[in-house]
Amino acid sequence: MVRSSLLKIGPIEVDIPVVLAPMAGVTNSPFRRICRSYGAGLYVSEMISARALVEMNEKTTRLADFAPDESPRSLQLAVVDPKIAYKAVSMLVETNAVDHIDLNFGCPVRKVTRNGGGGALPYKRNLFKGIVENAVQAAGEIPVTVKMRVGIDAQHETYLESGKVAEDSGVAAVALHGRTVEQLYAPSADWSTIAKLKETVTSIPVLGNGDIWVVDDALAMMAETGCDGVVIGRGCLGRPWLFGQLAAAFKGKEIPKAPNTLEIADLMVRHASELIEWFGDYKGIREFRKHTAWYLKGYPVGGEIRGRLGKVESLEELETHLGTLELHELPAENYRNMRGHTRGPQKVALPDNWLADPFDDLIANPEGDSSASGG
Repeated sequence: MVRSSLLKIGPIEVDIPVVLAPMAGVTNSPFRRICRSYGAGLYVSEMISARALVEMNEKTTRLADFAPDESPRSLQLAVVDPKIAYKAVSMLVETNAVDHIDLNFGCPVRKVTRNGGGGALPYKRNLFKGIVENAVQAAGEIPVTVKMRVGIDAQHETYLESGKVAEDSGVAAVALHGRTVEQLYAPSADWSTIAKLKETVTSIPVLGNGDIWVVDDALAMMAETGCDGVVIGRGCLGRPWLFGQLAAAFKGKEIPKAPNTLEIADLMVRHASELIEWFGDYKGIREFRKHTAWYLKGYPVGGEIRGRLGKVESLEELETHLGTLELHELPAENYRNMRGHTRGPQKVALPDNWLADPFDDLIANPEGDSSASGG
């Protein structure tokens, strides 16, 4: 049985309990627009460096842009310094730039964790609490949420304590990726951690993330864990139409079938066109190249055309190659094909002596969040 489809993030009400996970180089405004066209949801920006935003870094400012028709405007911040957290959030609120702010405490990328950011930061209890409290205070009526991982590794799990601290600090929701930083994207996400967090954090929504590739995965996660919604990351790479299927499922309607190759070709042209309009001809088409393999993953399309599509130089060239595709449906056995990162486990990069004392106020690198974007 499908549970209530409404998700409340502070004053924001979303018709279905589905959130687009921030993904660097992917969840820019054109991709969010494509996803949003398939149905309701909360569509979050790429991870943005709080410090670079405060310093008005041109690249970061552009990454933080929203299209005029985007609502609600949801932005994720990477931050390692409580003072910068306050300044960045204050700037966003004072300029009426956003409707929702998410704080990233789950990024497993080495260049982020080695500076004490992302998934490494919650281990420093006082630092984590200071950042969250400052962000909530600066945000005022704008809801703040937290996204995190289980911990650094199995010996240094932090999610239950961090979830409770976030709840007590006034955040509007918490999201958990059911893996540690060490696990990266393998083995399978441990959904039982999401269930435990839901038992611990009781006054605000708890969202689950990890290994949601098809509609049934989302429904299963919510049924097994009791979580209030799902966060979709790699599952929507090349498949923004998954949001349409999820919208139908949560509304109790017939789930649309996966598009065929000709419909995918039209979608690819639309996506590339949006990127070109946003970034310009040269960068736009190059931003799109990585998407070509994701869009065609699982479809019976030859390797030769896949190779050509990954090197396209213009929208016209893309259209020419796609015009040679034959009509094929997505085979049922390929519905759950993995896309994006699949690596793991990894050796976690941490600042020197990071694990020595979880209660000190050490900021490993005050400019550590600048590696997240822009700076």
